[in-house]
Amino acid sequence: MSAEENLDTRERILIAAADLLAEGGADAVSTRAVSAAAGVQAPTLYRLFGDKKGLLDAVTAYGFERYLADKQAMAVTEDPVEDLRRGWDLHVEFGLTHPSFYVLMYGAVRPGERPTAAEDTHRILLAMLGRAARAGRLRVPVEQAAQMIQATSTGVALALISAPSDARDLGLSTRTRDAVLATLTTQAAPADGADSVASRAIALDAVLPRSPGSFTAAEAALLREWLGRLASAP
Repeated sequence: MSAEENLDTRERILIAAADLLAEGGADAVSTRAVSAAAGVQAPTLYRLFGDKKGLLDAVTAYGFERYLADKQAMAVTEDPVEDLRRGWDLHVEFGLTHPSFYVLMYGAVRPGERPTAAEDTHRILLAMLGRAARAGRLRVPVEQAAQMIQATSTGVALALISAPSDARDLGLSTRTRDAVLATLTTQAAPADGADSVASRAIALDAVLPRSPGSFTAAEAALLREWLGRLASAP
């Protein structure tokens, strides 16, 4: 079988597995059911994915790719905080629209492991937060803000997915989103004051990679240490 035929077969299997996952959850994605739905023999599935775990990992990546396609298609505006708000809404909407994918991706994780596509999602969030930092709109360092947004948005999405549809409070996402972003960001570039020092330290740290050669490696490390202290100062 050629590489192109292999790719076509793999895509067909993933689509079949994704349909089964959407209809019946992870328990419905058996090797027998997927083989029958994709019109392939079980040995073909094992050759391409190894076992059920390998298949579920591949379907998880497929779900992330669908999410990333939406995420990357979201137009960038002039307001980086508004883009963070829209990104949060897209994340939760994806979970509610594709709950089986979302639970497999975020609710059935293995300690210390993150799918490759999840790393791509994380990089997109870091880029969005980097824009906010460079605009002087971030109160905490980029990585810390990313951890807080990822933890809270994922928790909200899983809570809404687990709630009965007739008792689902969609306002939970809006309220949590606004509370988290109010903690992490400013309404505008800060004026003089304690917040100003922290936000400007974070902004300077965010733009340092754009000025290569300005400092030696040791100087840049020392500057980042100082900026980190300013960013986390009370």
